[in-house]
Amino acid sequence: MKITDVKVFQVGVNRQSWTFVKIETDEGIYGWGEGSLEGQEKAVEEAVKVLGSRIIDLDPTLIERHWQVMYRHGFWRGGVVLNSALSAIDQALWDITGKAYDLPVYKLLGGAVRDKVKAYTHAFAPEQAVALVKEGYLGIKAGGMPFRGEQVEPNEVPSRLKESIKTLREAVGPDIEIMIDNHGRAWPSLAIQQIRAVEEYNISFFEEPVPPDNIDALAEVRRNISGTNLATGERLFSRWDYRRLIEKQLVDIIQPDVCHCCGISELRRIAAAAETYYIRVAPHNPNGPVATAASIQLSAAIPNFATLEYAVPPEEFMKVVKNPTRQVDGYFPIPDTPGLGIELDEEVMKQYPYIEKSYRGEYYRDGGIADV
Repeated sequence: MKITDVKVFQVGVNRQSWTFVKIETDEGIYGWGEGSLEGQEKAVEEAVKVLGSRIIDLDPTLIERHWQVMYRHGFWRGGVVLNSALSAIDQALWDITGKAYDLPVYKLLGGAVRDKVKAYTHAFAPEQAVALVKEGYLGIKAGGMPFRGEQVEPNEVPSRLKESIKTLREAVGPDIEIMIDNHGRAWPSLAIQQIRAVEEYNISFFEEPVPPDNIDALAEVRRNISGTNLATGERLFSRWDYRRLIEKQLVDIIQPDVCHCCGISELRRIAAAAETYYIRVAPHNPNGPVATAASIQLSAAIPNFATLEYAVPPEEFMKVVKNPTRQVDGYFPIPDTPGLGIELDEEVMKQYPYIEKSYRGEYYRDGGIADV
């Protein structure tokens, strides 16, 4: 079996475009992958074309060999664009290999270590959170800056966050997990104040308290809080990026993204490194259906898995999936179909062309630029 083509599909949805990759072979077996990257979809598409050209006419089941060639032989390594392209191709190769051997990917990874995959989702208002809990979700994630789009001053943040999370906890009750995503928008002293402000509400984890650029800033937060789990990692893209974070044991939970961290192959290695430090893995996954399928396969096989992020897409866009997987009582079932267990409808995808979008800027009241 040889690879004959590497194709890219852009599917415009509500907040971004999903970037899907299809790898075809001369035996009719094909695989799907995803490298969705908000605001940079076209850059990823071009990177897929470059990396994909290196594996044409080769055996698709040589996954690790192809990973090493694509990562190492271009001289320029890493970065979110290149690694998102590599992620999509890697997923598609695992999909093909599973189909070739008539096995789901998690069995190729050593088999399942759990019966189902726990998931949580996002809510932007208490009433939305209550509706999601009624649908079965056991975990809800809210924003650490619960007033996106407003011009705010830093000294307002802790008290407003406390009131927001107090209202959310009262709405969903004591048994539903609440996570807070700060999107790296604070500096250490502000993040510490935020975390202390919500400690009484039993927060499952506080995500990206500070930007990912300076690991010592995260260490400062770690030294000055107790009792609240810290999480980070969506903007780290390989085991080398994760090494110091894991070795310094600065967080309780890491969040590699199968769309950005060089795919299934690398995410599993990152998880194994974290396991030696008793750090759990909650894969970052606000992406499309192929990334969710790949994340479910990984989550089934990772011993130190904690929970899987799932951004519920509008039902309209799920028409692109022929066999959608849905959560049941807060868990995804583990599929038993070969490969990633997902099939996309290329004709339906044509109904949703690429949408050019970018992140909206955030500013303070004096016009100063804030992190998004």
